[in-house]
Amino acid sequence: MSRQPAALAPALAVLLLLQPLPPASSRPPSGPDYLRRGWQRLLDEGEGCGPCQPEECPTPRGCLAGRVLDACDCCWECANLEGQLCDLDPDGHFYGRCGDHLECRLDAGGDLHRGEVPEPQCVCRSGSPLCGSDGRTYAQICSFQEAARAWPQANLSVMHPGPCEAEPQILTPPRDVWNVTGQDVIFGCEVFAYPMASIEWRKDGTETLLPGDDPQISVQFRGGPQRFEVTGWLQIQAVRISDEGTYRCLARNALGQTTAPASLTVLTLDQLNNKSIPLLNSLSPTLEEEADSEEGDDYY
Repeated sequence: MSRQPAALAPALAVLLLLQPLPPASSRPPSGPDYLRRGWQRLLDEGEGCGPCQPEECPTPRGCLAGRVLDACDCCWECANLEGQLCDLDPDGHFYGRCGDHLECRLDAGGDLHRGEVPEPQCVCRSGSPLCGSDGRTYAQICSFQEAARAWPQANLSVMHPGPCEAEPQILTPPRDVWNVTGQDVIFGCEVFAYPMASIEWRKDGTETLLPGDDPQISVQFRGGPQRFEVTGWLQIQAVRISDEGTYRCLARNALGQTTAPASLTVLTLDQLNNKSIPLLNSLSPTLEEEADSEEGDDYY
């Protein structure tokens, strides 16, 4: 078998480097979506702006944050939404420009991990809530305009500044739980309302407002996690068989009230060790689902 002279190796390497690369359209960019959009913008625009021909510009559709002119100030394109990356330099055009009522700011919040670099994001200039004609409270004008453009058939309009007055809405109801005697149990209830709502806890079959005179039951209440929201907790320490039953979160304000139930199942150690109990078999899948969901939850 013949061998190529060693002197040909460098020449072959040079020839391979000189081979033309496949066109950009045949090489899909990799990485996060905002990087793909940035690189695609650079590939489309090339090294500079040619003569502006508006009649050849594509018509952008579904622009929830409005439209902005491209880097060549010729064609309209969809603006970046709140929370999307943007270019701090007004002359930059890698990530794109922010939309109506938005500005590009450097995100230097407390969520950064060690070694991470703050990134510029589109942030709403206003932080004031407003009431929409659909009866919903929007955190600010930016979230309202997104909803209005996403559902144009609804013909949304701003009714007035500030939140809509409405009866309470239970955003996160308490969940059914079970536990063994002697263990602690906690129910949670998250409510949105304006005017602010109060949260009460009651057990079916009794008219007593919890905690009553039971030293093993305690109730906590605080505002949040979002504006115009309140969260309440009911804790039962060292649960007993007599604690089993249905508990209700009752939220009320001047305009009305709403309620959400959750059941508590209490088992003894003997029942827990008895695998033949149908109740345990029915609860097992629920426990696995709860464990999976808790792994992905964020706690603040």
